[in-house]
Amino acid sequence: MQTKTRNATRFIQTTQHLHSAFGSDWFGQKAESFARYFGTPQFLISQTVIVAVWIGLNMSGLTHFDVYPFILLNLAFSLQAAYAAPLILLAQTRQADRDKALAEADAQHREALASASEQRQREFAEQNEKLMQLLEQNTQLTETTNRLSQRIQSLSEDLHRHIVGDGK
Repeated sequence: MQTKTRNATRFIQTTQHLHSAFGSDWFGQKAESFARYFGTPQFLISQTVIVAVWIGLNMSGLTHFDVYPFILLNLAFSLQAAYAAPLILLAQTRQADRDKALAEADAQHREALASASEQRQREFAEQNEKLMQLLEQNTQLTETTNRLSQRIQSLSEDLHRHIVGDGK
């Protein structure tokens, strides 16, 4: 059986071109990490705390920079939504592309494993057939040897009787 050295990541290499949707520079990395941060519990908790403090400060009368209908807070939420939605969609789209490429690589890997398994089964079947042929040849040789051995014994007995005499 011929063995080949194969790269263990040969199927994953097809996904190497899938870099960040925002680019691979500093800004792109920070933008994608920021987009991924939006759905985390830490973000939701910290945003809730900031909004509660904002409303608490403005309702208590300690500050008056954004009084009751909280127009500045609404503007901040609108601005956040305007930037967050595209960032999140881009991150999800890129992740979907990565997942698809990895699924295709996984399918190729499974096909390669199945093909290698079938090849091994064919080789084992061929080896088994060769072994069966050798066993059959061995059986035939053993039978021939046994017949020859019996014939030699019979001839030896005849020769012995002829030389020594059988008492007749």
